[in-house]
This record gives sequence, C-alpha cells and structure tokens, in this order.
Amino acid sequence: MFNFDEARFLKIQEGAVHLAPRIDQEIGAAIAAGASNLFFLGTGGVAYLMEPAVQLLHRRSGFPVYKDYPAELVLTGSANLTATSIVVMPSLSGTTKESVAMLEKLKEIGAKVITLVGHADTPLGQGGTPALVNFAEDDTSSESFYIQSLLVALSVLKARGEIDNYDALVAELATAPAALVAAKKAFEPKAEEFARVIAGSDYHMFTGAGNMWPEALYYATCILEEMQWIRTRPVHASDFFHGPLELLEPGVSLILFRGEDACDPLAERVVQFAPKYTEKLTVISTADYRPESLSPELRALLSPAIMATLMERLSAHLEVMRDHPLVTRRYYKRVAY
Repeated sequence: MFNFDEARFLKIQEGAVHLAPRIDQEIGAAIAAGASNLFFLGTGGVAYLMEPAVQLLHRRSGFPVYKDYPAELVLTGSANLTATSIVVMPSLSGTTKESVAMLEKLKEIGAKVITLVGHADTPLGQGGTPALVNFAEDDTSSESFYIQSLLVALSVLKARGEIDNYDALVAELATAPAALVAAKKAFEPKAEEFARVIAGSDYHMFTGAGNMWPEALYYATCILEEMQWIRTRPVHASDFFHGPLELLEPGVSLILFRGEDACDPLAERVVQFAPKYTEKLTVISTADYRPESLSPELRALLSPAIMATLMERLSAHLEVMRDHPLVTRRYYKRVAY
C-alpha cells in the first residue's frame, strides 16, 4: 500500500487491544468501590474519538456518563464532577494545554483519573491514576483511541452486569488490528479516486449519523481543516434537514460517512434527498470494505475505527496530490494562543 508501514500499524493497534485487562481492572475496581459516574474529558480531536463510547454507554448502560470540554470545566466546574467520579482523559501528546490544566483541577477534586496517552514522560503520562500508555502517531492514533475507549465502555457494562458477552468481544478484538489492515487493502484501489474528490473543491459539507458522526466531524475538522486547510461544514445527519440542507446547490460537495449501526437510516435519508440538488454527493460506507472476519456486532462497534483506517489511506494520497504534507501547520503549536 502507498506510504504505509503495516508492521508499525499492527504494533500500535495491538498495543491498544492489549490494554484491555488493565482498563477492565481499573474500571471494575472503581465501580465496585462506589464510583458515581464517568466523565470523558478530551480536548480537540481526541474528544471526538471518545464519542462512540459515550453513545454506547448512553444507550446501553444506566451508569451516568458525561462528556465535556476541559477548557470550560476548569472555569465552571460541575456539580456532577466529584471525588467519586471516574475521569477518562485521552491525549496523544500527553501535553495538551487545556487537559493539563484540567488534570490539576481533578487532583484538587480527588476524582479517579485514567489517562490514555501516547507518551509516558509527559504531564498526562505521569499524572493519571493510572496512566495507560500506547505509543502512536497522528496517522495511527484514531484507531488506537477508538479501541481504547470502546474497551472502557465494555468494562463499564461488564462491571454493572449490563453485557453478557464481554469476554467474547474482547477476545475477538484481538483480531481487529489485522482486520483493519484488510479493510485498508480493500479500500486502497479507491483511495486515490476519493482523494481527488476532496482535492477537487475548497469546501465540503460532511455528514454522518450514530457512531459515524464523530468520525465525520473528526476527519472534516482535524484532517481537512487543520492538516489540509480545506474549509468544511460538518453536520450531524439528524440536523442536516434543519438548516444545512439549504446550502445544497449544483457544485456543492457533500460527503456522507455510513457505518453499520442502528442509525444508518438517517444516512439513507440524506442519500435519498441530496442527489436531487447536487451532483457531488460522495458516499463512503464501511460496509463496502468491511473485514468479513469480524462478527456483525463487533463490526458495528468498530465502524468508526474502520472508517478512520480507510480515511488514513485517502489522506496518504491527498497530501501528495495537493503537495501539502499532513504535518504542515501555520498556527497549531507554532504560535502563542
């Protein structure tokens, strides 16, 4: 595959899967000790990667689960964030300014903080109780964080007796890294074609539903806007018909991510509507490249990671096509802000 190190990718995703026992131990012990709720507190793109786990718990667990902005909570606090809270704080670098500030606040509160980081020798790598470290880089981090956050959600369900096949799902997850590579290989013949769609316009609308929405938001914001300086308008598929549909006209690019969860009918509604008003509807569906080695249940749960792994292939072509490396920045971690 073009500009792809398979051995490196497999090592990183296997590292994420191997965190399962530690995550289960920490979550199970905290809930057994009387934890009252769970907060996912990521900053920027990594916060989007936690959202499928938040969705899963909101829909399948009675345990109170919150997602908030650390930058706001530092200023306002929350009546629900207490010494009996579990906080999951992801950060690839381990140095994210807003999250480091939140960590200091959490120490004052006395909450249990589980940090998920890519680098140990960092404030978040040293400040978690515990800090769980799995090295990754930008092109491999999305799948890693999707896997880790899914493990957190499954461990909550297990600890509360709300799932009966935890062991089977975690055992099957061991096959996920190879399955993700298989998905990449299936998508590779189409990756350059889809990259040309992105390169062909300086503005794109993005949409998706269910656990595809976080990946649509992530790719539009963190890859195309941050790393490619392409303007986007991300909108959840359930909100598409409440304002954004008026932006459709001939020549407007609309990109729809489709997964395999129960919310796909919302994506289908967009498919039925959009071609009447723009000739530039692009649909990318995990079902077209899905690894058949995975069970339907795990494919649905991993759809965001599968889409992320496909988009990495698209991005590999896009940065060359536009002569714009993904590491290029003007402001992010370049200037004071």
